[in-house]
Amino acid sequence: MQWLEAARPNQIPPAGNWSYWLLQAGRGFGKTRAGAEEVAWRMEDQPGIRVAVVAPTYADARDTCIEGESGLLRCLVHENIDDWKRSLGELVLKNGSRAKLFAAEEPDRLRGPQHHLGWAEELSSWRYADAWDQLLFGLRLGHHPQVIITTTPKPNPLTRRIITDPRTFITRGSTFDNAANLAASALETLRAKYDGTRLGRQELYAELLDDVPGALWTRGAIEKSRWDPARPPPLMSRIVIGVDPSGSDGETGDSQGIIAAGVDRSGHGYVLEDGTMRGSPDEWAKRVARLFDEHEADAIIAERNFGGEMVRKVIQSQRRNLPVKLVTASRGKVVRAEPVAALYEQGKVSHMKPMPELEDQMVNMTGDGFVGMGSPDRVDALVWAITDLMLAGSDARTVNVRLAG
Repeated sequence: MQWLEAARPNQIPPAGNWSYWLLQAGRGFGKTRAGAEEVAWRMEDQPGIRVAVVAPTYADARDTCIEGESGLLRCLVHENIDDWKRSLGELVLKNGSRAKLFAAEEPDRLRGPQHHLGWAEELSSWRYADAWDQLLFGLRLGHHPQVIITTTPKPNPLTRRIITDPRTFITRGSTFDNAANLAASALETLRAKYDGTRLGRQELYAELLDDVPGALWTRGAIEKSRWDPARPPPLMSRIVIGVDPSGSDGETGDSQGIIAAGVDRSGHGYVLEDGTMRGSPDEWAKRVARLFDEHEADAIIAERNFGGEMVRKVIQSQRRNLPVKLVTASRGKVVRAEPVAALYEQGKVSHMKPMPELEDQMVNMTGDGFVGMGSPDRVDALVWAITDLMLAGSDARTVNVRLAG
């Protein structure tokens, strides 16, 4: 009751039958306190419930969500706590309720456990979107499992996916909503330095800004050149499958980028399909072979940096006569991507259909690197395909690749 009297209206969860409460707020707003207070109340009010507390890292979950100034240990009635098993990351109440800590950087840890309630702290900073999916798979106890999400938003695919989900109720707030509990001098400094800036809009006012400053691609440019489905399909003179194998094996780690692209007789490029997946070598090689056949492709362009000649052998294990051209990354991802981005800017590449996951990665690739989650595997595969189709005849110092038989 003390919290309800002290909290601001935008720190109280909404009424109604929502599935996800997204508290999208700026730094210092008090979103962690709001999340912890709601979780604490539920644990005390509903004996025996199980709660998954997921943060970007295990240390974040422990130091912020449990032991922090606004953590559960501060919000729970002390007499109700049975044990805080710090080494196990488990907080147990005398009424049988339990909160278990998980790290979003280890999504497989969420496989198996079942929960009534989830608390997703700083979700926009999670490295793997798979952690969200695994959390949802485990929310299967009780009549209506829910997730409390407390985060400062960043323009990445997972955040956008949750914001656009009709089951999400969104509460917004800024750093300055909590002025009564923050140092006036600090707020004055933040206003003077960041008010009106892009960083301030994101970190202080919690705005979700789609176009990343310095991005090599913009959504506007991609949309402008998108192929009109009402037009007859273009006649391709050459089609390739770009492949960016990852160093991971199976269902964990980064995905394998797989992109089908073509070029017509006029030299205009087309992105036909995004077949990116996460799987074993045999699984992703089957996907590559299937796309090769479906699009009647001429070649497979695969990066050799992970596995060398083994990449060719994995692909040709599906069929020995598959034409595989291996490419070596001699420069960084950004340098390789820049000439391909220039083709988009010139209106020389079109997407045949919406490919949201690929396009999300593209608009998060900047001159300083990739600001999205995980690795830009889809963009890498796209770059290899378009480079081979449209830039391979250019000077190697421009396209920054070395082709290997």
